[in-house]
Amino acid sequence: MAMVGLEIAGLICFTFVLAILLHPVAYGSSESLPAARHCSELGTSAPLGSSYAILKVMNHDPTLLAVVGPTASGKSHLALELASRFGGEILNCDSLQMFRWFDLGTAKLPPAERRGVPHHFMDILNPDEQFAAGDYMRQGRAVMREVSARGRLPIVAGGTGFYLRALIDGLTPSPSRDEPLRQRLQARANQRASQGEGEYLHRLLWRIDRTTAATIHANDTPKLIRAIEVCLLGRRPASELFSEGRATLTGFRVLRLGIDAPREALYGRINLRTAAMFDKGLREPALLGPNLLEEVQSIIARGYAATLPPFQAHGYRQAVDHLEGRITLPEALYHAQTRTRQYAKRQMTWFRKEPAVHWLRGFGSDPAVIEQAIALVADFIGKT
Repeated sequence: MAMVGLEIAGLICFTFVLAILLHPVAYGSSESLPAARHCSELGTSAPLGSSYAILKVMNHDPTLLAVVGPTASGKSHLALELASRFGGEILNCDSLQMFRWFDLGTAKLPPAERRGVPHHFMDILNPDEQFAAGDYMRQGRAVMREVSARGRLPIVAGGTGFYLRALIDGLTPSPSRDEPLRQRLQARANQRASQGEGEYLHRLLWRIDRTTAATIHANDTPKLIRAIEVCLLGRRPASELFSEGRATLTGFRVLRLGIDAPREALYGRINLRTAAMFDKGLREPALLGPNLLEEVQSIIARGYAATLPPFQAHGYRQAVDHLEGRITLPEALYHAQTRTRQYAKRQMTWFRKEPAVHWLRGFGSDPAVIEQAIALVADFIGKT
């Protein structure tokens, strides 16, 4: 009887919240972007590596290589080395690098430096477009199969851990985005914040799904809105929904390589790279061009609002705050460096939880790391 009572109480709670926030809810479905938009450099000019050719001849399940690690650790460099060696194509797994014109602040590798290696999921979105983890899972798997069918090695590289997990482990089917609901939640949060009531969304999620609320930071508005959205549209806690079975990747053997850069050296690189983004004088001559402030101004000049999600990323958010007069340039640099170091720490915490990662001590550009990675890939490809 107690359990029944709890279930009834839970249903009443969900119904009450729905009545306040939804009014009549429109159950619209979001369409994913056309699969043809996944690649910014389609082509097959890179030579086919002999090791991967052997794999195909021996009829093994094709290999998927994943290169992970924190920002500024050299993932792009290592992925490019491996792609050149084994005849690979790179699937970008950095959610910000998918946006056009967000180049400097995302450390996006310029096309001229990609050695003719095709890069997928790079520069495929306008700043006001959306591309969820589910979109990446579906389209990414399709691209992987296309790449493998051409006899080439798909290499996933990037620091957005949730996208990688979705690609390999799959996602639990969940309700589609509901923009009117999201707007109401955001408006309600803004109203409460203006009245001095911070963390409204986190408190709301805590009332309907404490398990999920405990895993999301109180200031992570996008994740909080999505979690509440799933609870309300699914009419049960998101934690229950996400505990159900996932559509895991099949038909591939997965090798994960992780870059384990020494923390102090990594933080030093982050500080220098961030400073160079703001100050042209600190950058190599080959990298001269607009600084981060000028890049932000050019994107806004295209008609995109500075309140769009990509502008909330570390570096860009501080650049916008400076341009709008809220902080000085030294303060912008300090906060950008601090937030980027914090982000790198969270990335390592995430990737440490990923299973079967072969950790490589150093940076992705270190010769010893490159040689170790090549040996691991060659050995993995050659196994039956």
